[in-house]
Amino acid sequence: MPQNADASYKLLFSAPEVVRDLVLGFIPDAWLHSLDYCTLEKMPGSYVTDDFRHRADDVVWRVRAGGEWVYLYLLIEFQSKTDPWMAVRIMTYVGLLYQDLIRAKQVLAGKKLPPVLPIVLYNGEAKWKAATNIADLIPKAPGLVAQYLPQLQYLLIEHNRYSPEQLREISNLVAAIMAFEQPESEQAILTLIDQLSEWLQDQPELQRTFAIWIRALVLRQGRYQMTLPKLQDLKELKMTLAQRFEQWERNYEERGVQKGLKEGLNEGLKKGLKEGLKKGLLRGRDEGQAQLLQRLLVHRFGPLPASIVAQITQANSEQLQAWSLLMLDARSLAEVFAE
Repeated sequence: MPQNADASYKLLFSAPEVVRDLVLGFIPDAWLHSLDYCTLEKMPGSYVTDDFRHRADDVVWRVRAGGEWVYLYLLIEFQSKTDPWMAVRIMTYVGLLYQDLIRAKQVLAGKKLPPVLPIVLYNGEAKWKAATNIADLIPKAPGLVAQYLPQLQYLLIEHNRYSPEQLREISNLVAAIMAFEQPESEQAILTLIDQLSEWLQDQPELQRTFAIWIRALVLRQGRYQMTLPKLQDLKELKMTLAQRFEQWERNYEERGVQKGLKEGLNEGLKKGLKEGLKKGLLRGRDEGQAQLLQRLLVHRFGPLPASIVAQITQANSEQLQAWSLLMLDARSLAEVFAE
């Protein structure tokens, strides 16, 4: 994952509400669902090993379990590409976390270590192919050696396994994050922003966090070639995006008309001008057809009377196509627009 994208994810999952929705919406476990997520606490996410080499994981949380302060640690790692050695990384992170807890004297009674749930969030397009258990990376050994091979598994949550319908059914903050990454349409993005505004109406800081992340996500997606101001309010972001999407759609249509005309003219050179222009005009929208027809008529017959321009402007697609074909053989404007 690019560094700026990774940072924006860390920003989102630094909110306890997002971590809560991750567990409740995407981890089917009754005991986990029974925990009190009002007790979530974010922990330092980087550690220094005994030989002073710096290693860092992404986000670490702890939550109270049971009547006493017994912590379940949620270690969350973000990935956009399959890492074949992820199981090794996770094992290293868990070991560093335990070293840090021992050093800070934050172990449980009886010198016990708290349980850790390692989670890998994967938002890549291809299926995740790496082993989720480090034991699967080590060949089976005979005899005594087999008893001492390491075992450590991480929980993999793949965004691409969830359909838009499933995400709408889950309907929480993490489901919205996944839906933003693979939007069904521009309108779906605007609808999701409205939904977030409603959910977070009393949480301005989290609204700001989502606005920053959504802006970064839209700019990072290659489909939309646009600029966006640095907005930190969801409603302002929605208004700005609506305007940008409308302009992007117009530009896209204009490019489509131009492409259709160019392809039609090229085909005309090969297969005949009449058939080529017909295909070019059919690929444009009504507005593009009307503008093109006016240009061609001016080229053939000179400036157009206002009455002819008005007829063209008000005509539908079928009428524009009929005039365009008549123009190819007509000797005057009167022949084109004769009743």
